Order: sequence, then structure tokens, then C-alpha cells
Amino acid sequence: MTQELLLRIIGMIVVPFIAVVIIIPFIKKIAIQINAVDVPVGGRHIHKKITPKLGGIGIFLGFLIGYMIFGTHSSAMNGILIGSFIIILIGVVDDITELTAFQQFIGQLIASCVVVFYGGLMIKSLSAFGIYIEFGFLSPFITLFFILGCINCINLIDGLDGLSGGISSIYFLTIGIIAVIQNKTGLDFILTFIMLGSTLGFLVYNFNPASIFAGDCGSNFMGFMISIIALLGFKNVTMTSLFIPLLILAIPILDTLFAILRRALKHKPLFEGDKYHIHHQLLNRNFTPKQTVFIIYIIDMLFAFASIVYVLNDNEIGYIIYGILLVIVTVFIFKTNIIFDKEQIKQKYLKKVK
Repeated sequence: MTQELLLRIIGMIVVPFIAVVIIIPFIKKIAIQINAVDVPVGGRHIHKKITPKLGGIGIFLGFLIGYMIFGTHSSAMNGILIGSFIIILIGVVDDITELTAFQQFIGQLIASCVVVFYGGLMIKSLSAFGIYIEFGFLSPFITLFFILGCINCINLIDGLDGLSGGISSIYFLTIGIIAVIQNKTGLDFILTFIMLGSTLGFLVYNFNPASIFAGDCGSNFMGFMISIIALLGFKNVTMTSLFIPLLILAIPILDTLFAILRRALKHKPLFEGDKYHIHHQLLNRNFTPKQTVFIIYIIDMLFAFASIVYVLNDNEIGYIIYGILLVIVTVFIFKTNIIFDKEQIKQKYLKKVK
């Protein structure tokens, strides 16, 4: 890496970081004034005090400032900017008035359509194990599914101070390292480091004990940008370029899949909230919120490290780490109620026996 490139990377991180650190205190005051606050009234709330939301606006503004200084203009970027604005707008409205899950989904879908049909970002083909698959007319639908999946993965896991921002930061840092290793300096490279600076700036205020939450505008925007950066690396999709971003997001993806399975088995609505997510399971084992976040960080960083090792062509070590993590996840499933309510199953079994 040249000194010029290193200085550019530092600038792309530091500028949005400082911008977000300066902006967030103003966002907090505005959020309180317009009553965009999270009030802990039972249910799934873990925090104990009224906390302003709208932290996502700070992340978004940091991103915009970073892009204006370091970014390059393109039709794809126009689509990304328009889509980002829609995501933030829908999120802000939800943080103030609480939209229904369907209304949020429609907003997310519109933003995703802008990126796909106007910005031209699509997963058009996949090459793996000597097989080449052309998606053809299915390309837009597969891409939309991917974007919406990333948005909602980050949204669902946003349940503890510093969790969504930290996981997003780990993702951006890992993709940034991989981009440097592969000598990529395109739009995905620029956006990755700008987003890293923005999310780190937000974490200054969001880490436990948080003085502001990302809100739906923040979690949705981080998930949206995660999907965009992944898509920008999908110009020639191979198994590596497809699965590396997904494995870095292993924790939020698994948490989402577990939630879908859990709610399906219990015949509950898909978008109904509950207290059975990964972080809830760790809290139930008497870990503090801060310890829980650190545990999830560590597991996520192990997935990220395995991905970097894999990219460095040391596949064997990468596979070993992935294997160890798979065992950990499997044990976690059977030791907790994340999918099955063991107590309910036990009670049903005892009734049958009697």
C-alpha cells in the first residue's frame, strides 16, 4: 500500500467520523424536541431511560459529507443517493409516528427498486464449482431480495447499545481490508471507508450506556449500505464474492433466520417482535448488556477474520475457523430457546407421558 493511498483511507475514515461526532449532539436535541424518543415501557425494552432516536440522520450526514469530499459521480451513485434518502425519510417518519411493518417494507422496497432499476446494480450471474448460472429476468428480483434481506437483518438485531453500529463497523472494516488486499479502489472501496468513519462516530454516543439510538432510520440505512457495498463487488459474482460478505454478516443473518423459524413454529406473525433473539438469549444467561455486545462482537470478528484468511488463499485455515464457528452456533441453538422453547416442549412431552 502506498503512502498516498494510506492517507486517503485515513481521510475517508476521519472526516465522516469527526462530522458525525459534531452533528449527533444537535440531532439529540432535535429528537427530544419533536418527541422522536424511545420510551421504555415493558415489552422488549432493555434500557431504563427515555432515549432520543434519529442517530441514523447523523450517520447519513457523515456519509454525505464524506462522499462529497472523496466520492466520484456516476449513475449508480445517483441511485444509491436517492435510495438512501428514501430509506432515511421512511425511517425518520417511523421513529416519530411508528409506521406499520407493511408501510416500512413498502418504503424499503421503493428505495431498493431505485438502486436496481435506476442505478443498475444487479446480481446477474453466479459462477461456482465450475458451474455458471445466468439469472436473466430473475436478476432484479434476486437483487431486491438481497437488499431487503440486509436491511432487515441489521434492523432485527438492533436491540442493544452499540450492537447494530458495531456489527456494521466490523463489516465495513473487513470489506475495506479485503479491498486493500485485492487492490480495489473503486466506488465500493470509497463507500466502505466513509461508512466505517460514520458508524464509528455514531458509536461514540451509542455504545453502552447509549445517549442516542440509531432508530429505524439508522439501522435501515446501515443495512442498506451494507447491501450496496456488497452489490458493488458483485460485478463478476463468484462463490467467494457472494459468500464473503454474507459470512461477515453471519450473526445478523442467523438471528433473522432463527426469528423466522421460531415465529413459524409458534404460528406467530413474521414481523411480530419478541424477546428470543441472540442477544436476549445471552442476557438470559446473566451476561450484562455490555458483555453480551462484546461476545457478539468477538464471534462476528472471528467470522470476519476467517473471511480475510480465506481471501488470502489460506483456505484450509479459513475452513477450520468456519467449522469451529458452525459448532458453536449449533451448540448455541440446542442450549437456548432461540428456535425451540425447550420448556414448552418438555411440558407437552410430560402431558403425553401422563
